[in-house]
Amino acid sequence: MDELLTPLTAGTLPLPNRLVMAPMTRSRASGGLVTGLTAEYYAQRAGAGLIITEGTQPCVIGQGYIDTPGLHTPEHAAAWRTVTEAVHERGGRIFVQLMHSGRIGHPCLYPDGGLPLAPSAIPSGEKLYTPDGLLDHPEPREMTLADIGRAVDDFVTAARLAMEAGFDGVELHGASGYLIHQFLADNTNVRSDAYGGPIENRIRFAVEVARAVGDAIGPDRTGIRLSPGSTLNGTRESDTGQLYLALVRALAPAGLAYLHISEFGTRDVTKLIRADWPGTLILNPHPSGPEPATAEDGAEALREGVADAISFGQLWLANPDLPERIAAGGPFTAADPATFYGGDHRGYTDYPTVAAR
Repeated sequence: MDELLTPLTAGTLPLPNRLVMAPMTRSRASGGLVTGLTAEYYAQRAGAGLIITEGTQPCVIGQGYIDTPGLHTPEHAAAWRTVTEAVHERGGRIFVQLMHSGRIGHPCLYPDGGLPLAPSAIPSGEKLYTPDGLLDHPEPREMTLADIGRAVDDFVTAARLAMEAGFDGVELHGASGYLIHQFLADNTNVRSDAYGGPIENRIRFAVEVARAVGDAIGPDRTGIRLSPGSTLNGTRESDTGQLYLALVRALAPAGLAYLHISEFGTRDVTKLIRADWPGTLILNPHPSGPEPATAEDGAEALREGVADAISFGQLWLANPDLPERIAAGGPFTAADPATFYGGDHRGYTDYPTVAAR
């Protein structure tokens, strides 16, 4: 598995290895602010070629879950700076993932008690977990053209704050049924204006956000995550192959740092995208079995030439010294699902390294 340990350049950022820490929601932010525990968690994993943080809302209405971090005020940026400084002190590199949840939200998350926004007024059919129990996602309010413009501006403002906070760049979350993906998918976007209908209209929002953020902070500091074929959060596409080929062709001239693909049993689509994408491609591989993707799954994808780097979630969560473990051939610690979301240091910063055993 030496392929995973060779260096790479993403955009203009040199990476010492091809092991990327995937974004993982951990729900440990208090009032939208990350804490010292967050800084410790990411710093422990600074050996990654690149860390991509948990999804971070770029505006109040972009929040989709309880206890997730924000990046839309100076206070948010100051809190995140403690994280970036801790990672950089250990020689790491870190991008923040900007995630507008769109219809995957709830009035209880917003001070004004308003409805979440979405391309179309179609509810997700999913639920929000709260300390008081599960709540149905409501029917969202369909975004006006002014709302769409504000959403683009919110991504840009958050990206600029990310630079103030010391991040090496930002990743736009265009996957997993959140706002950008909701514009892409034809079951969540039934608009009849310039942002809905044919593929060239449905990709418009994603392209506008990517270009605007790239213009604001530099395309070499801007990545985007996509999930072709994903049905998460009630999202479905009837034209996955054509949709994503059109999208990556429209994004290619922007010169982004990377494209991050989360696979859902869609290796054939990954290969189509790889053939058309001129830049760095990070792959979160679909597992070869019932368990989460393994290091060997990632190494095989590199050998096949379908990716330049590999992102892992649970492997990084439970193995903060993942490059060393891969170099040694293991052992690998299994993650504890009971501690994925919320809580304290347990299942967060207390996974041991091999050296500490």
